[in-house]
Amino acid sequence: MSLTAIMNTANSGLVAAQTQLRVVSDNVSNVNTPGYVRKIADQQTLVSQGVGSGVEVARIRLATDRFLQAASLNSGAEAARQGVRYELYDRIQALFGDPGGTTGFFSQVDSMFAAFSASAEDPSSSPRRQEALFKTQALFDEAGRIAKQIQAVREDADGRVQSAVEKTNSLLKQIEGLNLEIAKATVVNGDASGAETAQSALIGQLAELMDIRVTVRPVGGVSIRTGNGTLLAGEGAATLSYNRAGTVTSETGFNEVWITEPGGQKKALLDSVTSGEIKGLIELRDVEAPAAADRLAELITHVADELNRAHNANTSVPAPTSLTGRNVGQSLESALTGFTGRTTVAITNQAGVIQTRADIVFSGSTMTVNGVATTPAGFLAELNTQLGPSATATFVNGQLKIEATGTNGVAIADDATSPSNKAGRGFSHYFGLNDLISTDRPALYDTGMTAASPHGFTAGETIKFRFSGESGAKLRDISVAVPAGGTVGDLLTALNDPATGVGRFGAFSLNADGSLKFTGAGSPPAQLSVLEDRTTQTSSGVSMTEMFGIGGVRASRADGFSLRTDIRQSPSKLALAQLNLSAAAGTAALSTGDGRGALLLADAGERPTNFHPAGGSAGGQISVSRYASELSGEIGGKAAAAKNSKQTAQALYTEAKARQTAHEGVNLDEELVLMTTYQQAFNASARLIQAARDMYDTLLGIV
Repeated sequence: MSLTAIMNTANSGLVAAQTQLRVVSDNVSNVNTPGYVRKIADQQTLVSQGVGSGVEVARIRLATDRFLQAASLNSGAEAARQGVRYELYDRIQALFGDPGGTTGFFSQVDSMFAAFSASAEDPSSSPRRQEALFKTQALFDEAGRIAKQIQAVREDADGRVQSAVEKTNSLLKQIEGLNLEIAKATVVNGDASGAETAQSALIGQLAELMDIRVTVRPVGGVSIRTGNGTLLAGEGAATLSYNRAGTVTSETGFNEVWITEPGGQKKALLDSVTSGEIKGLIELRDVEAPAAADRLAELITHVADELNRAHNANTSVPAPTSLTGRNVGQSLESALTGFTGRTTVAITNQAGVIQTRADIVFSGSTMTVNGVATTPAGFLAELNTQLGPSATATFVNGQLKIEATGTNGVAIADDATSPSNKAGRGFSHYFGLNDLISTDRPALYDTGMTAASPHGFTAGETIKFRFSGESGAKLRDISVAVPAGGTVGDLLTALNDPATGVGRFGAFSLNADGSLKFTGAGSPPAQLSVLEDRTTQTSSGVSMTEMFGIGGVRASRADGFSLRTDIRQSPSKLALAQLNLSAAAGTAALSTGDGRGALLLADAGERPTNFHPAGGSAGGQISVSRYASELSGEIGGKAAAAKNSKQTAQALYTEAKARQTAHEGVNLDEELVLMTTYQQAFNASARLIQAARDMYDTLLGIV
């Protein structure tokens, strides 16, 4: 070997050792830098014509392990998903208060019924009436507050989805920009470790937003795809787009989050991801929060309905001068059809003596008023005839009203042995003539209608549905027109038509109580929501959505209930007595000391009632108090489950990150050994150069 070859070999060793020491120095100086990945300088032998001619550093790379990285990214995405779900659901659980405390929402339900029980002991006591009314109003006010706050949580989640989309776009652009830098450095065999470290940190942030798969490109840099293969970066940066809806309500239909691949293909994000912060936010916004609101609305609706059931069986003393019902969402003829049993409308004077009465006997599609046969179409006229000048009955905008003349009052009572009944409600209760709790919208969807009942909507009016898959991604939007046929059966046929209706995604059916039910097709079944409803019933002014409770309208009921205004202003109008239909002529049928009505109100929470499916609950026959207790346990249980899921996911992420850090992080002991090794290698190369120089000098001296 020539002296020149020796010098070149030693010089290559000197340069390689310097490079190695610089890499070690970088590692040591970043030992406490979060996210820093240890550098490794790959050294190889130089060979010339089959003879070793020194060493060189082929490349400087990061000490990454793709399996550990994938595990860390996947667990990080799931931890972010579970973390945001717990954070927001914990806010919802906190709205209801401590389930076992005395100040929480659910304790107010029992407190209200207890107040009515106390008023039964002294029906004439104004303070006890006021206490019962105060607690009743407080309960419905609290329900309305919680419902609005749940929507505020949904709105917060929706806003964070938009922020996450914007952050994702920024990260993808930065990652793609670093891809170019890394590729340029790779081509010239330069050091791209700095750009790779920065890119690794950005990928970690992206993985918290959505689950991703990362592969290394041969030209340098990375290619990133979603779980189902949608390209995010590597051949250009993908773009996410999301247009927020307006005001967020229980009935809000949210827009899709779209991914536009570098090649221009547009896909729904929810079809592409299974975890990450965006997924968790959308799950909370579209599934868990609406389910809580739906359960709350179902509970508070039946609390109101059971109070109204009891109050409609009662009367104040003296009886009110008029009774005005709620909007039943259908024509009077349709509402009266299907009633059975007996009821009495009585006009009493200030002393409680009956002046005039109309005894009504229902038998399906016919009826009698004081023995005179009539039909639903002629009922109103016949009732007015039998009441004579003592009172007047009217039906306007879906509301039945009976008004006495002069200072007389109106009281209604069902027959004790054969009470009036339709869809589980008596005559006064069905029409809401003496409701204690009023609402600003239809809240009861068991209409009592049959397939032969007229639906009352105008042909050609449309309702637009959206169907979503298991992931929440849109399957299709379908607009259905009201058919020419005027019955509920005709409406169902149009809705379920496979060509122009929803038949490909499920079917609507009419329950025995007149409520409408949608059953999604497929496994898992398609989910239905209402995007737009342009239908209006001519007799009542309500839409199809409001009448049958289709879509998210059911969850919007909770903030619409309040104590009847005249009773809130004058507690003496609280109906705590009952009309005595057996009272002899000329004797009082009402008594101020009668507390039987108060007992009915106190027992309303224990009466079995038919709850509809809501928020994942199957419903069924159960008392209001029991339903409240179960809902309390469910809300707390879901919050606890969300917390456990978060802790489990976080523990997995922590372990995966620890293993990745152990492999990729800087170990000072190891770096110290490497530093010593490369210092010795540097010294050895320097000594070899010195030896070659001495040989040169000796040879020159000889010459």
